[in-house]
Amino acid sequence: MRKYQIACFLAFAVLGTAQAQDCNQFLLLQKDKTIEVSIYDKKGQPSGKQVYTIKDVSSSGGTVTGTINSEQFDKNSNSKAKATSTIQCSGGEFRMDMKLMLPQQQAEKYGDAEVNAKSSFLSYPGNMKVGDGPPDGSFTMDLSHSGGGPGGPPGAGGPPGPPGFKQSLTMTISDRKVIAQESVTTTAGTWNCFKITYKCKVGVKTGPFSIPVTFEGTEWYAPGLGIVKTESKYGSTAITSIK
Repeated sequence: MRKYQIACFLAFAVLGTAQAQDCNQFLLLQKDKTIEVSIYDKKGQPSGKQVYTIKDVSSSGGTVTGTINSEQFDKNSNSKAKATSTIQCSGGEFRMDMKLMLPQQQAEKYGDAEVNAKSSFLSYPGNMKVGDGPPDGSFTMDLSHSGGGPGGPPGAGGPPGPPGFKQSLTMTISDRKVIAQESVTTTAGTWNCFKITYKCKVGVKTGPFSIPVTFEGTEWYAPGLGIVKTESKYGSTAITSIK
C-alpha cells in the first residue's frame, strides 16, 4: 500500500491508440510529453484543469509501458490532487489503468486517502470501427483515511466517516459503443475522432452504507492521440494544450 492523491477526470482521461500498430507513436508513450485538459462544469463554465506528464517509457515482450504523472487544479490554479499510474500498448491496443479515470468529484473527497488497488485496464482496440463495442472495464480499491471525511460518492449524500475510517470504491464502465466518426477541433488542434458512448457506475462503501451513482457519458477518441473531449451530466472536458 502506498499513499498518493487520487487523480480524476470527468468521465475519462487522456488516452490513445495508434493506427499503424506502432506503440511508440502513442502520444502518452512519448517521454516528457505534457498534455493539458480543461474541465468545465455542467453550465459550460471553466472549473479547473488536469495536466498529464509522461515520465518513463519501457518495452518488454512486445508490450510498451509508460508511467504517467497527473495533477488536477481548480479554477484558481490551486493543486487539488496528484497521481501516478500506468499505461500499456501491445499490438496497437492501448490500455489505461482505470485509477486515472475516476470522476472529477472523487479527487476532492478522497484526495488524501491511502490507497490499495490492483491495476485494472480499459482497452481501446487498434482496429476499432463504427458499430463496435469495446470491452467493458471495472476496478475496486480500498481507501484508508487518517481522519473524518465524506461518506458518499459524487452527487450523493451519506454520513461522514469517523476518524481513521476505511472505505471501498468500485467503478464499472459498461455498454461502450462506437456510434460515429466526427471531426473535433479544440485550441490544441483538429482530429478525426471516434464518438463513443458508455455508462459509468461508481460506488463507495463506508461501513454498512453504500450509495452507487450511475451516469451516461460520451467521449471523442482520436487514434494515436487519445480522448479529445468528453461530455456527461456533470460537465465536459477538452484537450487544450500539447507540449
